[in-house]
Amino acid sequence: MTEIKPQRKLSLFDVTNLVIGAIIGADIYVASSFGAGYLGPFSLVVWVIAGLIAIVIALCFAQCVMLLPKVGGPYAYAKGAWGPFAGFIVGWSLWLAEWISLAVFPLAFTRYLMFFFPNLDFLTQSLIKVLFVAFLAVTNIVGVRAAGKVNDVLTVLKLAPLVFFVIAGLGWIIFNPSQASANFSPFAPFGFASFGSAIVLIFWAYAGFEISTIPADEIDEPSKTIPKAVIFGILIVTVFYLTTNVVLFGVRNWTQLATDTAPLATASNGILTSNAVLALVGGALVGVGALISVAGSDESGMIGTSRLGYALAADGLFPRVFARIHKKFKTPYASVIIQSVTALAASIVGGLSLLISVSVFFMAIAYLATSASVFPLRKKNPVPNVVYGKRNMVIPVLGIVFSAYLITQCTLTQILIGILLLLVGIPIYIKYSPKKELTEAKQALISSQTIFRQVYRQEHVFLAHVLHHLRKLYRRLTGKPPQTEVP
Repeated sequence: MTEIKPQRKLSLFDVTNLVIGAIIGADIYVASSFGAGYLGPFSLVVWVIAGLIAIVIALCFAQCVMLLPKVGGPYAYAKGAWGPFAGFIVGWSLWLAEWISLAVFPLAFTRYLMFFFPNLDFLTQSLIKVLFVAFLAVTNIVGVRAAGKVNDVLTVLKLAPLVFFVIAGLGWIIFNPSQASANFSPFAPFGFASFGSAIVLIFWAYAGFEISTIPADEIDEPSKTIPKAVIFGILIVTVFYLTTNVVLFGVRNWTQLATDTAPLATASNGILTSNAVLALVGGALVGVGALISVAGSDESGMIGTSRLGYALAADGLFPRVFARIHKKFKTPYASVIIQSVTALAASIVGGLSLLISVSVFFMAIAYLATSASVFPLRKKNPVPNVVYGKRNMVIPVLGIVFSAYLITQCTLTQILIGILLLLVGIPIYIKYSPKKELTEAKQALISSQTIFRQVYRQEHVFLAHVLHHLRKLYRRLTGKPPQTEVP
């Protein structure tokens, strides 16, 4: 089959949009109340700090993609820097992080569903998780993708509740300034002892910025475009997160927020308490938006995790079953089934904060390896006409420090669980590392057509999709010709 290539490279706007689309999903619905229980209103500062940490680590990814422009992200960088075993450990860590994240969303979906049906028992909750995961697994295997207009509708359904919440909340704050001010007091009721625990949970909302690992030769002026896109993208996300959380703390006292299982839906209900019907409608709008967003995030995360397992199997480092492709639907069905069943089990037995913290533990290992790999990759794959001075060392060193800090802020239990799961990977590597890579599967994975289809999907996610259409509207109004779309 003839490979289709786009007629343009990715611009600064495109890559910025990819970063935004990769980060923002259901995380804001899930993580918004964690900080209240640890730090009270001071957790708003943590959202900013977590965004700055994400920028630094993402800039390390940007340097790596310039030095080693290959698909595979942290797995490829560690392998290029230190060899196959290091690459496997990092790839295994990333797979575990994404797999555990899959277990978070059935829990989050059930929590928001209980906003409507508060008395669900454990058995009923477990059944809902089973149905939730089964539906998404089947969707991924069949490979159904909504048509353009349907995707537009789903995007509006995801974004509209948050826009409604922010506008309604700001209106409430304007008319109730004294009560809103009281909700922020005291600003740091517990001091700062739990800062580390809070930042681990909040940082999870920023995961996904590694989308900047698209090969540099697919991007227009990559040395300038990628760092700018990373900074702009994460700053936009940080402003979006901070605005939502400032309104949330303004309309709901932090003592109540700390115990909310569906914080945004509950707060929306509270904003409109003067009218019972409006209160119900507001809470329902945000609650349904959360359910749709959680389902959408898990759906995209599921296929992403299955592709990572497929990539490791294609390199001969995972059981061959992960590289099996469905004859009819052309999707890695075995990988989807395996990760769905195991993630479902984790969602039933694990708690939300435990799963998120362990996921961040594994992400931080991958981020630490990526930041550290900058130095050996500079020696092995130097960029022409670039001299690396002391100033060039600051970003990767900070990336190492921040990643290590995230690891150390996990609890002893979380770290032990992480180490145990990491050790499970060693016999897998010993058994499968001598195997030859599955050439056909690997070629399909790294083809330009595959890369650009992934880019196109990511550019049409959540907030990024809205920005994409605003740009198209701007070009029409200014008379500029539309750019060629990725096929």
